[in-house]
Amino acid sequence: MALVVGDQRGVPQSDWTIFTRTGIGHLISISGLHITMVAGLFALLGNALWRRSFFTQEALPLRLPAQQFAALVGVGTALLYVLLAGWGVPAQRTLYMLAVVAAALWCGRLTSVSHVLCLALGVVLLLDPWAVLAPGFWLSFGAVATILYASVGRVASAAGTSRWQRIRVALRPHIHTQYVVTVGLVPLTLLLFGQVSLISPVANAVAIPLISLIVTPLALIGSVAPMPVGGWLLGLGHGCIEMLALALGWFSQLPMAVWNAPVPAPWMFALAAIGTLWLLTPRGWPVRWAGWVGWLPLLVNAPTHPADGEFRVLAFDVGQGMALLIETAQHRLLYDTGPAYSPGSDGASRVIVPYLKARGITRLDALVISHSDADHAGGGLSLLDALPVGLVTTSLPPDHAIVRAAPQHRRCLAGQKWSWDGVTFEMLYPAAAIYDSDKWKPNAHSCTLKVSRSSASMLLPGDIEAIQEIEMINAMPDKLRSTVLLAPHHGSGTSSTDAFLAAVQPTLALFQVGYRNRYGHPKAEVFARYGEHNIARIRTDVAGAITLQFAHDLTWSTYRLDHPRYWYGR
Repeated sequence: MALVVGDQRGVPQSDWTIFTRTGIGHLISISGLHITMVAGLFALLGNALWRRSFFTQEALPLRLPAQQFAALVGVGTALLYVLLAGWGVPAQRTLYMLAVVAAALWCGRLTSVSHVLCLALGVVLLLDPWAVLAPGFWLSFGAVATILYASVGRVASAAGTSRWQRIRVALRPHIHTQYVVTVGLVPLTLLLFGQVSLISPVANAVAIPLISLIVTPLALIGSVAPMPVGGWLLGLGHGCIEMLALALGWFSQLPMAVWNAPVPAPWMFALAAIGTLWLLTPRGWPVRWAGWVGWLPLLVNAPTHPADGEFRVLAFDVGQGMALLIETAQHRLLYDTGPAYSPGSDGASRVIVPYLKARGITRLDALVISHSDADHAGGGLSLLDALPVGLVTTSLPPDHAIVRAAPQHRRCLAGQKWSWDGVTFEMLYPAAAIYDSDKWKPNAHSCTLKVSRSSASMLLPGDIEAIQEIEMINAMPDKLRSTVLLAPHHGSGTSSTDAFLAAVQPTLALFQVGYRNRYGHPKAEVFARYGEHNIARIRTDVAGAITLQFAHDLTWSTYRLDHPRYWYGR
């Protein structure tokens, strides 16, 4: 379905993970390579039929050259296939390049392939200026530009006399192209995704001919052939993909299958890009090896972390849900995992894990899931599947899927306390007795965590409500006071009582809420109540992700202020 009509919904997320780690995800769709192949096949067929006047006596080649008719057929076929593909940027690029070549043929003008690429680039930007925001735009045009840079105008190797020499000469351009694409796109791939598949050359060397020359034709012919022939062809194509997926699954599990690194700074990317261009210069260019020097900042780039005794908190913009990353000098803890959006999508897979990979973070020391509501625990399984986690602390029942999947689990209980790198973590709620009662909603089980350094602290109360607030005020009034408060229950009308705010006395409150969420969080009267207590307020639905730095002074920044865009209303 993905190869014939561009419908990728039938490919499970587990398979996409394998395809991404092995670097062949671009093949499991209607790609530029497939469009060119199909357009070329129909152009050849059109050329052959036109030269024979469709086996009539019309002498059609005397009215229109067969090459021009074949060009029309190829572009028309490509247009139909691109429309099936959903009009993506890589498909558009292929269509426009084919159209430029066809136009040059019709006009009787020779054109260089670099002009073809530039014209296609211009047309894409003219029709869709926002295409520059899509990674596919940069990868598609970048890959073709890299191949042209490293191949056009180069002297071909002389053919040998023996069979082995002829085979080697025939394979050399294909091996060189794979090398060029792999090396040439490393800086760009790291900039866009924070990871590079190290086994991509081997995987693509097998997958490209298999999918392009065998599976795609079988899928296309099988989709239009009558039954049972169509079923046989589609089954054969599916079997090829199944065997490929089994092999790729083994490769993807290798420890060094993927290189994860922090997204490089602009100067690192520029230096690596210059070094890459130097590496791909023709043989005989002086000191080509010096291009590797430009890669050194990429290779030594490491994740940043706070200094000893300090900590940093990132409140993710996950919509109507909760997820915060707490970092000390040597440790990282995630509080809640965001909401579940759909059966195959959640806050962890869509927001948290991509962010961690972009930072070069490959492991979490601890995970706290406050309670079982989907807007807090919805991404738990995705997170545990994506990267190693040390201790998992939750208020979830023992038979919960996250508890079963956790490598090490404990219940959150008031009194639990530990210290990392000069920063203290203390669980203030719930008490052990609450687990013995069935009358409480999941909100009443919320793990309430306080993170402190010498001069500042932050309280994370989950979805506690007024009754739990009163319990903590009565049980531990001296421990509640904090510099920053994560608004309980997203600022709902059942929490954030005057007494609780007076006990905590925060200078800043965070509201993790979704834009125009159906619950109306935060409630207007609750949001105003914080203002009446002279508490500064920040909302993720307005400010985006919020970063707090607990150092000598408390400082904070918001994503939408640091990265202004006109569609943010600024």
